[in-house]
Amino acid sequence: MRSVPEVSERFLPERALIDSYGNGGFRFAGMSHQGSLLILADGMHAWRPGRFADVGLADFATVLSAGKQPAFLLFGTGATMHLPSPHLMQAFAEAGTALEAMTTGAAVRTYNILLAEKRDVAAALLAVELAR
Repeated sequence: MRSVPEVSERFLPERALIDSYGNGGFRFAGMSHQGSLLILADGMHAWRPGRFADVGLADFATVLSAGKQPAFLLFGTGATMHLPSPHLMQAFAEAGTALEAMTTGAAVRTYNILLAEKRDVAAALLAVELAR
């Protein structure tokens, strides 16, 4: 049985607008992060998966086991849109959280708009190699 990965390396104890993405990472709050990103109410965190094929249910354990569930989670699936597995969709439905999958670029733009509107937004963003 796979162990549940912990969210490690909180970069910022709050959510921040994403200034840019690409080249395998993200820029936000004057910082640069290489790799994927998990954004929760308590801040910006490194996220294990490097590509869509690496994503499993355990990668969302922190979100699905949280005491206060976000209403929805934006899932940036990389440079290409991928549909989450039925198993993953079911886990989110049972937790009462909508899972909205889209490309990472679309997820970043949507996240920034919702955060600017002061909405309670969460996101799981796979890093992409595009220069943005």
